[in-house]
Amino acid sequence: MCYTHMTEDERYELDELLRDGFSQRAIGAQLKRSPSTISRELRRNKGERGWRPRQAQRKSVARLTARGSHNVKRVSLQTWEYAKNRLINDQWSPEQISGRLNHEGLLSISHETIYQRILKDKQAGSDLYRHLRSKKKKKKRYGSGEYKREIIPGRVDISKRPAIVETRKRIGDWEGDTIIGSHTGGAVLASMVDRKSRFTMLVKAANKSTKAVIDGISQCMLPLSHWVSTVTFDNGREFCMHQSLADTLDAKIYFATPYHSWERGLNENTNGLVRQYFPKKTPFDNISQDDLRRVVEKINNRPRKCLGYKTPFEVLSAACKRKGVALCI
Repeated sequence: MCYTHMTEDERYELDELLRDGFSQRAIGAQLKRSPSTISRELRRNKGERGWRPRQAQRKSVARLTARGSHNVKRVSLQTWEYAKNRLINDQWSPEQISGRLNHEGLLSISHETIYQRILKDKQAGSDLYRHLRSKKKKKKRYGSGEYKREIIPGRVDISKRPAIVETRKRIGDWEGDTIIGSHTGGAVLASMVDRKSRFTMLVKAANKSTKAVIDGISQCMLPLSHWVSTVTFDNGREFCMHQSLADTLDAKIYFATPYHSWERGLNENTNGLVRQYFPKKTPFDNISQDDLRRVVEKINNRPRKCLGYKTPFEVLSAACKRKGVALCI
């Protein structure tokens, strides 16, 4: 059971589960939180129109920063310059900055203090807050809730996936999805992320056709094929040629339950990170390979709390060293 404050990502997952009719007890089990934590979250962070994830996050941050306001003056100039540099140049979150300071043995500050500094900066008319990752108010809902089955040849449901994949104990279990650009029929991005290391790969496909997408993923992932055991996709028609990818990478392909986005929660979160650099309505046709490489490097060099504030690149590099293979990407 987790005893830390709820995160922004957890609040958006909570919103999704509420919309799908899950009880507070079931939501608690999914988020590894006690039912009382879920109940308290819905009670104390609601507004006039009820509980909403974005509003709840703002109320929580405001409460925590107000509680720790006396710590603001204690931050050294060197520490704050480190924090600003990581926020502006690398788009790290306050939590990642705080955790990485501690990981590197430097003078650490809490993420609440960083949020308060950013808030004061905004009130002074500056734009430091614009480097924070932002989220939309509501998650757009697709479909009526009733799954309209698309025929995906040889589709293997996620329920058949080996149990070890869920444990995240090994590198080699990936989640994949496509990210849509500014207009129908244009270029799309395919994102792939490893469940254990959080290492991310991006590739641009000329369009959303299954051949363009699968060929792009195959080319992108081939140098890492020795680190690919399974891939879990959503049920988009662009993955119909999955068997070709399975043959190229010598991997097993599985498909998530329709409308159960939390079964690929890591991939959904990663797509949100990508949107920080390529916002919605961005024409992907104009994105170069150098642009993609730059974004991938930034994402893979962000420290992650779940990795003990190591970066995905550090985790995968260490695994390659233990295995005696080169990391070729």
